[in-house]
Amino acid sequence: MEELYARHIIRAIRLAYLMTGEREASEDIAQDAFIRVFGRWGHLRRRESFEAYLRKAVINGARSHLRRRGVERRFLTREAGLRPDGAAEPSRLLDGRLREVLLSLPPRQRAVVVLRYYEDLSEDQVATLLGCSRGNVKSLASKGMARLREVLSDDDEH
Repeated sequence: MEELYARHIIRAIRLAYLMTGEREASEDIAQDAFIRVFGRWGHLRRRESFEAYLRKAVINGARSHLRRRGVERRFLTREAGLRPDGAAEPSRLLDGRLREVLLSLPPRQRAVVVLRYYEDLSEDQVATLLGCSRGNVKSLASKGMARLREVLSDDDEH
């Protein structure tokens, strides 16, 4: 267990961070995912695919976290008239503006961009992880990257 944890936890935390933009949440998501997947060790179809199972669990955990955060933000805005602090701690992983733009993408687009270009997964692997078609992955990646290019090139012009 220690060896698996040491080998996979940093990538899992980074993936969760890229999905959520929140350092503490990403550590929790990655650790919860690791515990869930390791707890199912005896039931894994292919133990050599531990990393793939872990990645899927991290993606699912991040998506759940983002849904909960959305509910919290809507509640705070509606009920208390407060502006939730969306400012996550800066990270060495991403430049501030790139991070901001990445986090502005819709969650599914962000997941595709992160999995394709950060995790370097194939379109088929991303489609399997997200439960969608390969064409959907291509479309989401294209739209996400176009948005990143658009915003970042606008920044360069100013």
